[in-house]
Amino acid sequence: MKKSEIYFSIALDDQKIPEAISWRATDAGEKIHFAKAINISLWDRDEAGTMKIDLWTKDMPVDEMKYFYIDTIGAMAQSIATATSDNVMAQKMRALCEELMNHVEAERQKNIQQ
Repeated sequence: MKKSEIYFSIALDDQKIPEAISWRATDAGEKIHFAKAINISLWDRDEAGTMKIDLWTKDMPVDEMKYFYIDTIGAMAQSIATATSDNVMAQKMRALCEELMNHVEAERQKNIQQ
């Protein structure tokens, strides 16, 4: 059986707030990648529930955080379609992404005009 591992490294300031997030995967070589935010969800088989880790660095702008979560929901829509063939659920998630993008873009335009 082939084994693959993913490593995350989180640099914290003296108040335990993330300053830097890096990661690497054994299947992707030794290159270290950097991120401003991570969102990890796991289905715990013993608890039959979701375990989550959400972290973001101090330099993650609010607008990028919103796009990050919209992208995450879009990726989840594709995953649910692939894993379950539930296209109704996937389409509702995509519609939510579109609604959220419209909201974020309208908010951005409003901020530009001010």
